[in-house]
Amino acid sequence: MAPPAQSQRSPSPSQPSGKGEVSDLKLQLRQHAGSRAPGADDAKRELFKKVISYMTIGIDVSSLFGEMVMCSVTSDIVLKKMCYLYVGNYAKGNPDLALLTINFLQKDCKDEDPMIRGLALRSLCSLRVANLVEYLVGPLGSGLKDSNSYVRTVAASAVLKLYHISASTCVDADFPAILKHLMLNDQDTQVVANCLSSLQEIWSSEASTSEEASREREALLSKPVIYYFLNRIKEFSEWAQCLVLELVANYVPSDNSEIFDIMNLLEDRLQHANGAVVLATIKVFLQLTLSMADVHQQVYERIKAPLLTLVSSGSQEQSYAVLSHLHLLVMRAPILFSSDYKHFYCQYNEPSYVKKLKLEMLTAVANESNTYEIVTELCEYAANVDIPIARESIRAVGKIALQQYDVNAIVDRLLQFLEMEKDYVTAETLVLVKDLLRKYPQWSHDCIAVVGNISSKNVQEPKAKAALIWMLGEYSQDMHDAPYVLESVVDNWDDEHSAEVRLHLLTAVLKCFLKRPPETQKALGAALAAGLADFHQDVHDRALFYYRLLQYNVSVAERVVNPPKQAVSVFADTQSSEVKDRIFDEFNSLSVVYQKPSYMFTDKEHRGPFEFSDELGSLSIGADSADNVVPAQRVEANDKDLLLSTSEKEESRGATNNGSAYNAPMYDGTSMPTGASQLQSELAISNTMVPSHSPSSSLAVDDLLGLGVPLAPASPPPPPPLKLNEKAVLDPGTFQQKWRQLPISLSQDYSMSPQGVAALTRPQAFLRHMQGHSIHCIASGGQAPNFKFFFFAQKAEEPSTFLVECIINTSSAKGQIKIKADDQSMSQAFSTSFQSALSKFGTT
Repeated sequence: MAPPAQSQRSPSPSQPSGKGEVSDLKLQLRQHAGSRAPGADDAKRELFKKVISYMTIGIDVSSLFGEMVMCSVTSDIVLKKMCYLYVGNYAKGNPDLALLTINFLQKDCKDEDPMIRGLALRSLCSLRVANLVEYLVGPLGSGLKDSNSYVRTVAASAVLKLYHISASTCVDADFPAILKHLMLNDQDTQVVANCLSSLQEIWSSEASTSEEASREREALLSKPVIYYFLNRIKEFSEWAQCLVLELVANYVPSDNSEIFDIMNLLEDRLQHANGAVVLATIKVFLQLTLSMADVHQQVYERIKAPLLTLVSSGSQEQSYAVLSHLHLLVMRAPILFSSDYKHFYCQYNEPSYVKKLKLEMLTAVANESNTYEIVTELCEYAANVDIPIARESIRAVGKIALQQYDVNAIVDRLLQFLEMEKDYVTAETLVLVKDLLRKYPQWSHDCIAVVGNISSKNVQEPKAKAALIWMLGEYSQDMHDAPYVLESVVDNWDDEHSAEVRLHLLTAVLKCFLKRPPETQKALGAALAAGLADFHQDVHDRALFYYRLLQYNVSVAERVVNPPKQAVSVFADTQSSEVKDRIFDEFNSLSVVYQKPSYMFTDKEHRGPFEFSDELGSLSIGADSADNVVPAQRVEANDKDLLLSTSEKEESRGATNNGSAYNAPMYDGTSMPTGASQLQSELAISNTMVPSHSPSSSLAVDDLLGLGVPLAPASPPPPPPLKLNEKAVLDPGTFQQKWRQLPISLSQDYSMSPQGVAALTRPQAFLRHMQGHSIHCIASGGQAPNFKFFFFAQKAEEPSTFLVECIINTSSAKGQIKIKADDQSMSQAFSTSFQSALSKFGTT
């Protein structure tokens, strides 16, 4: 049978048809280099388009550099632009080739056409080759004095490019002084704006080493300069207006009358069609009136209308940026926006990120006069098809209830949510009911009557399940089935993967036991036994604490675990006032959109944990790249992954080796005492116990809870050796995703042998050694004395992965390993295998 005929397709103009395509282009360019024939420019255009398209898709066409330069001798401005684009792309990587462009660029800087002069000057200063700096000074000086404003505009920006290539050359040529003269005297506002932008950056960089630059930077904020810009602000472009307004926001007026003068000058900028100009003007108003409380409040009233107008006009992205700033102002002064709450109602066609902000603002502006309308609107959102928004709306209703506004009606609304029989609605409502009961204990009877009908099997989300268990323990005396519900949850201990639920379960069972001992005795014994055997450090420690507390004295345990409680008056805010003030100071910036101060997403210590190049230099991907080292790409993570909140950081610590020398008794179901009379006698004995660790006192509680006490603690059997997959495979993307998602299950320090330290001068030998133990390297880097490695391994019998961050300091022969695992229960066994492999490095 003949093979199917391949479809014939014409080659795309943006893809080379063969290896000789670039060579063909070179010949054709050379033929047209000096041609003056009619139509030659059109032919050149087609050739240039091909070259640029190849360059755009990543094909190396640097071999055409000489021919492209020769073909640039033309008066066609389109050809000039394409040639400048090509030259600017390859000049930095080929300094020798860049020298070929100097002559024709300098010649074009003197062209009769101002457009060509400007383009040539921009391209000349964009070469960014330090060896060619001397060729830039002359054309740049001529450009700053050019009669055409476009050329002067380009030259003003080019001075900054020169400064970044060679700061000393720029300062020695006295370009900053020329820029200052142009800024204060040029008739073209775009030239003025470019001069201001360049001078701000140059003087800010020079201020640390030059007193003159520091004085010049301060002079920008002097009254004559500020008023010069303010009087011309209507002539500037939108970008230039934002630049001037940012400068004015840092100006300190001498008295209140000057503040009012500036605000009067900028009043009409609040009506500008561009949102950036409006936000920059608002920042000026807010900064100027910070010391004037009454005027500051009037500013809030004045800026409401412009902001609300911007929110309702333009794209969704622009609306979100403006709404973020409005959200910041609402959080600072909610009472001033309470009458405008209807503007914050969600529209059906708005994206979820806009709706979420509006829900937060509705929560903030709620008060006695508008609570009913706001809660009614929020309850409509609870049935939204967008589940995250439905969750947020339920949380918003709960937050309003916690603000003590119309609690009676809100509690009834929340309890109605439990009847909707939607898992996510029930989960969110349970969490809110728990918080409401902590603040309003008087509502416990109504709430418990509804919550008691909810089956724990129907609640799967950890936070909701923890809230339900808390209510079962806290109000077990009012809930008839509480001991039996808790007992069923304890029976399924191994199926509960959330440490938060297990912690709440231990406390709830103990509370229930102290109130209803006969019915909860069995559940408490089983819970303590399971908790003592738990691999999570916090769960193990809490179970051990409760066990020892019951050994000590039951009445003391009751005072510790279930003391008389006062209602919670205020719940902690997630953001401190200091952080909020810092965000307000950075108004009209990304800090407001991210709702974080700038240092939290720019400073190195606040970046994600998986930053390679900044910490230890160039890292290589893969363990087999001993000869061909490939630089690792930096892992980009969103603000949500990079900037963990405090609670998230606590959760991410994960389980660690408990390391306790205390061997608690193991659970033995055959020694469970029964009968209320026997239980009462045991409690009587326990209540009279003095602090003691005598066998008799321990035996009383152990027998009571069904915890068998072996006469001689037997050493636990050694765990089976961990078998790893020799051919484990994991791509970098999956590694990065798992590293962000999994908590640290084990973190340990260790010491390396002298032989291992000596052998680590050849890191690739170390990687091959670890691979011989089925532990594979996915990224490595650093230089003596600090080395950093990322390893992975997989269990042989099941698809369970271990991730390792290994940092070694050869000068101290010390190291640290952090392990993350799909199965955290095997982390200790894997750590033993990993350190065993480390100890053998250099000795074999």
